Amino acid sequence: MQYLELHENKKHGTTEFPFEYHHLNKNHPRYVMDYHWHEEFELIRVLKGTLEMTVNEMHIPLKQGELVLVPGGALHAGIPENCTYECLVFDLGYFKNSGPVSSPWFHKILSKSIRPHIFYDASNKAVISAASAVFASAAEPSPGYELSVGGSVSLLFGHILTRELYETGAPESVRGMRKVSKIKDVIDFIEHNYSSEITLDELSRVASMNPKYFCRFFREMTSRTPMDYLNYQRIEHAAHDLSHSGKSVTEAAYGCGFNDLSYFIRTFRKYKGVTPGKYRE
Repeated sequence: MQYLELHENKKHGTTEFPFEYHHLNKNHPRYVMDYHWHEEFELIRVLKGTLEMTVNEMHIPLKQGELVLVPGGALHAGIPENCTYECLVFDLGYFKNSGPVSSPWFHKILSKSIRPHIFYDASNKAVISAASAVFASAAEPSPGYELSVGGSVSLLFGHILTRELYETGAPESVRGMRKVSKIKDVIDFIEHNYSSEITLDELSRVASMNPKYFCRFFREMTSRTPMDYLNYQRIEHAAHDLSHSGKSVTEAAYGCGFNDLSYFIRTFRKYKGVTPGKYRE
């Protein structure tokens, strides 16, 4: 994964056209979708293989042709397995003033009084078909493609709404929201302090939990132990430094929080499959 703030504050696309498309395979620097969140929605489709998606507390094994629609602000991640997939990140606020008929619906989605389903499989043929049109339009920009992308996304939500593929009423439980919030706090803390020494006790305090319960909680939410996640993030940053900054292996190791060079090399090989020196080449 190329270095990226895990809470993405940047705007995707442009102010005038807030849509950003990505096609990802094993050669892409962000092939593994690490835990992150942003205020925009994100539509993700698997083209080949499998993608183990996590959206807040939902774990979804996504297969070829299936979709997830990640709502704004949701914590999400994806682990690909021999996978090719594509994503479209977009600001639903683009449609808020789309007209007297459609605009109220988008306001309801943005206010969460209507919450579209997150997962769509082959049984949702109309939604899958509309998503195909979305990605086909977004993948090959050409004069006027903005109209095709916007229209396709609007049609996608139209199918979701007419088929009542959404939840209403009270949003997710307060307990569930608190759990996601605690994980976001810990991930944010790691992101801003990975180059320093971080202990399990510190991470537990960030989550306001005792260390034993925190370890179990963190693993349930992310499928990693806290220290494994910390080391993984350090290696991701080190890999970015090695490939983009011209730093030596030693500089990258110490700059990303490792005090033992041999341990850094072993850990780097564990996550990347090659030594830091080979990766740098």
